[in-house]
Amino acid sequence: MEIFTSWPSWRHAEVPLTRALPATTVDALREAVAFAGRWHGAQQRPTGRPYVEHLLEALEVAVAGAGIDDRDVLVAIVLHDVLEDTPCTEQEIARRFGDRVGELVRWVTKPRGAAKGDYLGSLVKAPQQAVLVKLADRVSNVQELQRMSWRFQRRYYLQTVAYIMPLAGAHPWFAQWYGEWRRHWRRVERWPA
Repeated sequence: MEIFTSWPSWRHAEVPLTRALPATTVDALREAVAFAGRWHGAQQRPTGRPYVEHLLEALEVAVAGAGIDDRDVLVAIVLHDVLEDTPCTEQEIARRFGDRVGELVRWVTKPRGAAKGDYLGSLVKAPQQAVLVKLADRVSNVQELQRMSWRFQRRYYLQTVAYIMPLAGAHPWFAQWYGEWRRHWRRVERWPA
């Protein structure tokens, strides 16, 4: 199972992105990373690392792993948590990056007050480009799941198997990655409730 942690900052991501993508896409991603960085500010991941690292990991998954080159999907990957975790609005994203990016980010944003299972279950109706955003996001979140508490590990593992892995089936690279990940984490399924 490949782990994607080589791009902890824009400085690390820029050269491989420049090799893989058109200059206009790299420029849009540079702007999106700066935009997300401003909105997320000092937010940290549960591990205490800067939040922007998660966004760049998800981007690395998409580009270096899955080979995604769709500009709007990649920008949405960088911005995928801005609506959920900051006061930023979909209109602000659309104004800056286009309506399609705003729509993709909205699809992967859990509505306030919604149950996690209901939200994840609703993704079966999402456009495939939004599904790609969610799949890359979740790879970043689960690739080093062992760093979290065992209760979190178990809950997140079961959610991923129930809701995310079925979405991955239509995307061969993601289906393979999640299959390998599940074999690695199979022991979690036997944990007591």
